[in-house]
Amino acid sequence: MLPPNDPNRHNFSGGPGALPRSVLEQLQEAIGAVPEVGLSILGVSHRSDWFAAVVSELEANIRQLLGLPENYHVLFLQGGATQQFSMAPMTWLRGKKEAADYLQTGYWSSKAITEAAREGPLRVLWHGEAGGFRRLPQDEELEFNPAAPYLHYVSNETVEGLQFHRIIGRDDIPRICDMSSDFLSATGPFDKFSLIYAHAQKNLGPAGVTVVIIKDQLLQDAPRDRLPAFLDYHQQIAAHSILNTPPVFAIYTVLLVTRWLRDEIGGLAAMAEINAAKAAALYRLLDDHDDFYIPRAAKADRSTMNVVFNLQSRQREQAFLAAAEAAGFSGLGGHRSIGGIRASLYNGLERAAVDNLIDFMADFRRRSLA
Repeated sequence: MLPPNDPNRHNFSGGPGALPRSVLEQLQEAIGAVPEVGLSILGVSHRSDWFAAVVSELEANIRQLLGLPENYHVLFLQGGATQQFSMAPMTWLRGKKEAADYLQTGYWSSKAITEAAREGPLRVLWHGEAGGFRRLPQDEELEFNPAAPYLHYVSNETVEGLQFHRIIGRDDIPRICDMSSDFLSATGPFDKFSLIYAHAQKNLGPAGVTVVIIKDQLLQDAPRDRLPAFLDYHQQIAAHSILNTPPVFAIYTVLLVTRWLRDEIGGLAAMAEINAAKAAALYRLLDDHDDFYIPRAAKADRSTMNVVFNLQSRQREQAFLAAAEAAGFSGLGGHRSIGGIRASLYNGLERAAVDNLIDFMADFRRRSLA
């Protein structure tokens, strides 16, 4: 059993994110021996019937949580979102004359654009770099190409704390979306996307596995036998995500998280309410004391997953981080590219941890201004 003062409960890291307490307890047991198998999860064969059942149940759980129709495939791949930055354009952009549409809304979408540009023509139809990536585009700022092979965007920019709270694009052009940092955090019309990918180390589990969801119609446009098997969606589907040795521990962890979402939380609608309340409470503190804590993102585009803010000086930010660490809070340092403070409120982070952070921040302000 985990101790009552378990430090994992105050992990605000941008990744790896906090995991639910009950999942950590099950993993602790599984490292000794998985109950159904009698072996450590670290020594269970990926070719065993038990692991095949794990993959099958995990796929079913994700389908149920997202409400996916049958014309979607669910894969568990490796290489993180970074591999998908390349794998998707290798498949659907290489050799094309028409440019794919990309949105440059922050650090991670910029990475995706760099990789896609190696494979074929693309058009950045909006970029927020000039404004410091502090907001997202409005609908009237976007002119989509009706002949584009696909539209690619990132639903939640973890570094800058920006999140799309709407679906963008044309329904007649495939949408490809990196949902790594807000996947399974809320409900949504997921059947409007042709490809969704999300690496695990935010809301799902440890690094090592990436969930990839592909619509049949898009898959039909994917060439066969042109890419190495490991980079071929067709072959990964045929192998049921076990083309090569998969990360058994990471996939098992994601299974436990989906069970937790289904059975303990009660589904994505309930999870969305919890996440919205956590974020609203922390943003309320920032807005009430914006003379001291300075929110980074435009209000309309604020992320429920990553609350990013600054203090008046770098020295005060360093003092804040040192005091927070001494008080038992971890992972609050901003991304290396922009600095500042970032509190990541992923699914596994409990409301009590957010309330404790709010109390700490209010006290730190009082002491600093005394």
